[in-house]
Amino acid sequence: MKRERLKREKIWIIIAGLILLNCLTVAFFISKGSTGNTEVVAKVGKEKITRQDWLNEMESRYGKEILSELVDQKIIETAGKKYGIKISDQAVERELMVIKTMYGSSGGYQSSDEEKMREQIKSSLMLEEILTKDVKVSEKEMKSYFEQNKNQFHLPDSYHISKIVVQTKKEAEQTLKELEQGSSFAVLAMERSIDEFTANLGGDAGYVNEDSDRYSKDFLQIIKKLKPGKWSSKPIKLENSYAIVMLHEAVKGKEYKYKDVKDQIRRQIALEQMEIPVSAKPLWNETDIEWFYGDLEAH
Repeated sequence: MKRERLKREKIWIIIAGLILLNCLTVAFFISKGSTGNTEVVAKVGKEKITRQDWLNEMESRYGKEILSELVDQKIIETAGKKYGIKISDQAVERELMVIKTMYGSSGGYQSSDEEKMREQIKSSLMLEEILTKDVKVSEKEMKSYFEQNKNQFHLPDSYHISKIVVQTKKEAEQTLKELEQGSSFAVLAMERSIDEFTANLGGDAGYVNEDSDRYSKDFLQIIKKLKPGKWSSKPIKLENSYAIVMLHEAVKGKEYKYKDVKDQIRRQIALEQMEIPVSAKPLWNETDIEWFYGDLEAH
């Protein structure tokens, strides 16, 4: 459905922004720790790769995208102040909760990422408000949307988990023993979990809830009884394997009322009426911008 497509596009904008900012952070710390342009960061036989070679390559591959993302953020901030648009903390927290509870896999989510996610969410909501500020949506239309899509605003209890999946009960018991002796859950997951996707993420399986068809009710009942930072005390039997599960965070579900999501509904309907991508690029021409890559028409 069109509404669902727009929602997914917004989530991908947030994710893309986080990836770009992470790239920037890496480059920043590399530069900060530099002891000189000729510092050798790698050697292949007699051939050397200097820190400057490395940074130049990173800039050539990602520099324009990252700078464009940063310019977008500043443009959105400037336009928000110009039009007196503010995004409440409640709106940001609600959207963060939606991402956690409705979009399952975290893709290697860490709790330390949450502040970056909040910043990206706030920027995304601000942009939507700016783009739709002149669009009129009737109260009747918004209430009708709410009644027809109530399930969108009823978020279930969700659980952020990591798991280690092994083939035999004996392997699972041995893994439990090593965890109890102080071994890292993430390291053991990378070393021996046969679930390739989560193993590469240190066992991180993202957020799961009762609406998910990936896990049985018995599996979810075990998760519900865990405390954050703790793992299952016994191997959990799966169809053809055994699992050990650790709970990172339990997120209490919530059912939102119309007044709580009225602004969100207005933005969604307005964006559909406008039929434009959620992008800051139309705002570039409204702002005095100078940047490294020169021609703004080619941004």
